[in-house]
Amino acid sequence: MKAFVVEKYGKDGVRAAQVPEPAVGPRDVLVRISAASINPLDKMVRNGEFKQLLKYKPPFVLGHDLAGVVTALGRDVHDFKVGDEVYARPRDLRIGTFAEYIAVDHADLALKPRTLTMEEAAAVPLVALAAWQSLVELARIKPGQKVLIHAGAGGLGSTVIQLAKHLGAYVATTASGKDADKVRSFGADEVIDYTTQSFAELLRGYDVVLDSLGGDNLAKSLTVLKPGGLAISVVGPPDPAFADQLGQPLLKPIMWLLSRKVRAQAKKRGVRYAFFFMRADGKQLQTLSALYDAGVLRPVLDRTFEFDETPEAIAYVEQGRAKGKVVIALPPAGAA
Repeated sequence: MKAFVVEKYGKDGVRAAQVPEPAVGPRDVLVRISAASINPLDKMVRNGEFKQLLKYKPPFVLGHDLAGVVTALGRDVHDFKVGDEVYARPRDLRIGTFAEYIAVDHADLALKPRTLTMEEAAAVPLVALAAWQSLVELARIKPGQKVLIHAGAGGLGSTVIQLAKHLGAYVATTASGKDADKVRSFGADEVIDYTTQSFAELLRGYDVVLDSLGGDNLAKSLTVLKPGGLAISVVGPPDPAFADQLGQPLLKPIMWLLSRKVRAQAKKRGVRYAFFFMRADGKQLQTLSALYDAGVLRPVLDRTFEFDETPEAIAYVEQGRAKGKVVIALPPAGAA
């Protein structure tokens, strides 16, 4: 089958290749991929930023989001059938959605939302799971709480805004002025134009900040929190709890050192810091499917590329040009 693989770590490391169709284990579902989407995580994995934690061995197929059709089942799988339309964010070390087929552990898979196209469904899994796990599990958002979401016009930010509003939060977001109406349409109550305004000067008393930019932006985010508030970063630095999530407790001292500065800054202000790295979860995706079908959540797409244009799609996202998710559409089975 055709796939796009990381031949070597680095910006120029992705190439098209013919690879064997994946083997189907007892717990696996073989999916013919109809669409996949690009995430910043793809660039980070391609560049080897997690190679000490997620030990992929080049060449490996890249890609973290998919929508497609079930074509075969492992012997222990009873919750799906051939022909089901499904979507998933496969678990770490089993990624590979920039391909014609993928074998996915059935626990990572869900029936796709009925109201979404394949391209729309492919844009959803990673960002929807990240929104759910960060807001519901980690932050435990309650109605009336105040949440600041950075980069609200992007694929992750737009999803988090929608879910935060569904959970009853007051939502502020940072975006460029030209995207103000767009992020308000997602449910943002307050929009800070980062090109002309400083969120750190304008906002106070927030319960939660979700930061996807890192660096100085994360440090400033601590200043808008009320005592006991929580800053969540999806870009790091990783904290000791992440070592537990990876099942590698021996890495705790390293992650303690990496996050020491920001944790000290947070402690000094009487607030908390947490690094967030989403995990695959088919049951949560099924819950999210219902929210998409009910119109509570909606996917936000920027544009769609053809499968052969996968490297161009990755470059487009890397340039920071996307306003929403970028999707790769694969030709139908049997197409030339």
